[in-house]
Amino acid sequence: MKFKHALLIDDNNTDNYIAKHIITQSNKADRITIKNSAIKALEYLNTINHANEEFIDIIFLDINMPEMDGFDFLDELIKFPEEFIAKTSVFMLTSSDHPKDIDRATQYSVVKKYIVKPLTDDILNELK
Repeated sequence: MKFKHALLIDDNNTDNYIAKHIITQSNKADRITIKNSAIKALEYLNTINHANEEFIDIIFLDINMPEMDGFDFLDELIKFPEEFIAKTSVFMLTSSDHPKDIDRATQYSVVKKYIVKPLTDDILNELK
C-alpha cells in the first residue's frame, strides 16, 4: 500500500532519520513530514485542517516525548473532525514494549498497530 502523506512524530532525530529512510527507500509515501514534538505535530495538523488541505493518511507516533507524550497527542487527535480521522491510520512506533503501553494504545480506535522500533521494510510492507 502506498500513502500520500506520512507524518513522523518523534523527538529522537536518529529514529526519525531511520524511519524516513525506510519509507523513502520502499517508495511507500509520496510525501513525508517530520515533527520533533507532539505539540508541533498538532499545530501542523490544525494548519492542514483549517486550510482544508488533504489530511495526513498515516502517522507514526512515538510514546515517550517531553511536554506531550504520544497518548496525550492521541487524546487531542481524536477531537479532530471525523472525516479527517476516518482517513488517518496511526501506528505507534516506540521503543516501549511495556504491556501497559501496548494495552493502552489498543484503547484508541485510530491506532492500527503497535510497533517496537526500529521500523523495518518487513514491518512497513505489512501495514494496511
